[in-house]
Amino acid sequence: MAITAAMVKELREMTGAGMMDCKKALAATEGDMDKAVEFLREKGLATAQKKAGRIAAEGLCKVLVSDDAKKAVVVEVNSETDFVAKNEKFQNYVAEVAAQALDTTAADMDAFMAEPWKADTNKTVQEALAAQIAVIGENMKIRRFEQVTEENGFVADYTHMGGKIGVLVDVETDVINDAVKEMAKNIAMQVAAIKPVYTTRAEVDQAYIEKEKEILTVQAKNEKPDANDKIISGMVMGRINKELKEICLMDQVYVKAEDGKQSVQAYVDSVAKENGAKINIKGFVRFETGDGLEKKEENFAEEVAKQMGM
Repeated sequence: MAITAAMVKELREMTGAGMMDCKKALAATEGDMDKAVEFLREKGLATAQKKAGRIAAEGLCKVLVSDDAKKAVVVEVNSETDFVAKNEKFQNYVAEVAAQALDTTAADMDAFMAEPWKADTNKTVQEALAAQIAVIGENMKIRRFEQVTEENGFVADYTHMGGKIGVLVDVETDVINDAVKEMAKNIAMQVAAIKPVYTTRAEVDQAYIEKEKEILTVQAKNEKPDANDKIISGMVMGRINKELKEICLMDQVYVKAEDGKQSVQAYVDSVAKENGAKINIKGFVRFETGDGLEKKEENFAEEVAKQMGM
């Protein structure tokens, strides 16, 4: 199979490995992207991260919380350019989409787009979107929404970079005061900044852990071919624990920790103790504008091709 510059570029973005290493990996795996990622990781040339979302689309994420903070929603509406995303008409429209999504009972985007538009029930959500496209003069898309409800506590929210990132945090608690609300806001900021994948280790699929063990075992044996199984096992578990501390919110180092070591869980526990509360961070939602979408980057692909003589 012919290895193209676009394939090398994609693998490089996914792994952070060098271009020549990516080309060799693709050649060794006959162009299979997933196997190439494993190949690079086994050689210690790639990070443990999964395919990174390539952020290229413009638009806005908007959060909306009910008056009693028991229910909240985050939506993402995409536009073609950042110029339109900063347009007041576009921002007002996104606010209306959030209001629609806060009350919707739609289970998916198709149902959501087909329901009556609250601001004008003579139109569907889809028809209202088409009308906005005509007014603003640029293609737009309501990409996704997610609701969070918490009857035994509240939902905290945070918006970063003027709407580039929207976060909701589900807080189960028997005490709601300023200190607990501040804690929840700090957790939401942590989610925005550090981008965890899971809330706790309990959410991590065991099949994923086993696959990581396989890859890291090969990697460790390549690094220390003379090491015995006990040493290899220790290396592997150490690396898995390190990875879990990076991707699981409650295991992460709390970004505001004075000692630089306190975990998010320890921070939550300290606030709970100080306020005589029982606090459980049940989950979170993090939307980042354009996450997983890609714009054409033809010039960069050509640059890669030239550098590699492809």
